[in-house]
Amino acid sequence: MRQTRQKRIDRSEELEKLSHEAGEVYSQTLVTFRRVLRKKNIWLSQYGMQRLIRNENLHSQTVQGIVETFYANVKSWRALRKTNPKARLPKKRRWYFVLPYKESAIKVKNGKMILSNGKNNAPIVIDWEYEKPKYVEISYNEGYIVNAVYNIEAPEVIEKGDTAGIDLGEIHIAVVKTESSTIIANGRELRSKRQYMNKATAELQSKIDRCKRGSKRRKKLTKAKKRMRNRLNNQMKDILHKQTTAIVNAMKEESVKTVAIGDVRNIRQNVDIGRHGNQKVHQMTTGKARQMLEYKCEKHGMEIILLNESYSSQTCPKCLKRHKPTNRNYKCSKCGFEYHRDGVGAINIRQKQMYREYVPVVGDMTPPVGIRYKA
Repeated sequence: MRQTRQKRIDRSEELEKLSHEAGEVYSQTLVTFRRVLRKKNIWLSQYGMQRLIRNENLHSQTVQGIVETFYANVKSWRALRKTNPKARLPKKRRWYFVLPYKESAIKVKNGKMILSNGKNNAPIVIDWEYEKPKYVEISYNEGYIVNAVYNIEAPEVIEKGDTAGIDLGEIHIAVVKTESSTIIANGRELRSKRQYMNKATAELQSKIDRCKRGSKRRKKLTKAKKRMRNRLNNQMKDILHKQTTAIVNAMKEESVKTVAIGDVRNIRQNVDIGRHGNQKVHQMTTGKARQMLEYKCEKHGMEIILLNESYSSQTCPKCLKRHKPTNRNYKCSKCGFEYHRDGVGAINIRQKQMYREYVPVVGDMTPPVGIRYKA
C-alpha cells in the first residue's frame, strides 16, 4: 500500500527554472512521438524515447519519469478510445511541468530532504521531518507542493465482521447502513461551497467576456477566477476528507468487514433531468468520495465492493414494492413504511450484498445519526 505526505514550499527562481526544464522535456517527448508517428508511421516505444530524450539541468531519473508520464497519458488514451472514438492523442505542449524524483535521486539527512538534479547542478533542499520516501513529485497549485509517496505494509484483513451498505448522493455525501445504525454524512457545507463557486464563476466570467482579448484587465480577472476556484476546490476537498474519515472511523467502531458501495459512475449517461439538474449531476462529488472511502477502508483492512444500485432508493425495504419518493423522506404506499430516502438506498445496498438481491428486512429501523462537518 501507499501513503502520501504533502507540504507546501516557497516559490523560488530555482523551482521556476526546473519546472520550465521539465516542460521542455515533456514537449520534446510529445513532439518526437507525434513526428515519428506522422512521418514513419512508427509508435516509438517508451524505452526508445528514454534513450533519445536528455536534459543537462535535470536528473536522468527525473527525465525518465517525465517520459513515463507521457506514455501513461498515451495508455489512458488507448483505453478511452474504446468507449469514446473522438478521443485524441496528447497534443498540447507544456511550458511548465511537474518535477518527479525517484528513490535514487532522494536523500534525507539531518531533517533535510535533498533532491538531486544531476551532476554539476545544485540540488533542491527542503526541510523534512519524516523518513526517506520512495518517490517525490513537486507540482504547482497556487504555490509549489511537495508530494512524497511511501510504501507501507498492508493491514491485516478483517476475518469476521459486519457488512455496511453505502449510498452516495448529491444532497448528502454518503449514507451508511450497518447492522445496528444508519449514519448520514451531511453535505450542506459542501453544497454551499459549490453553489457559491458557480455563482462567483458566472459573475467573473461575464466580466471577462466584456474585456478585450489580451488586455491587462482580462488577464487580471482570469487570474482572480483561477485563484477563487482553487481556494474553493481545496475547501471542498477538505470537507470530503473529514467527512469520509468520520464515516470510516464510525464503521471501524462497529467492526465492519465488508463495505458495499452503490456504483453511480454511469449516472450521467442514464439520467437526463434538465439543464440545471444535469449541472448538479455533473458536479456531484460521488467519484471523489468513493475513492477516498476505498483507500481509507483498505487501510483498516476492510473489503470494498461496488454494486449496481438500480432502484435501491425506490424499493421498500419491508415489502419490496417500488415507490418513487418526491422528497427526502420515503413512505411506502403499500405497507406505510417510512424512513430517510437515502437511508432506504443504503439498507437495500447492504441487503443486496448480503443476499445477492433485495430481501425484506426484519424489525424496526433505528433513526439515522448525522455527521456534521467541523472546520
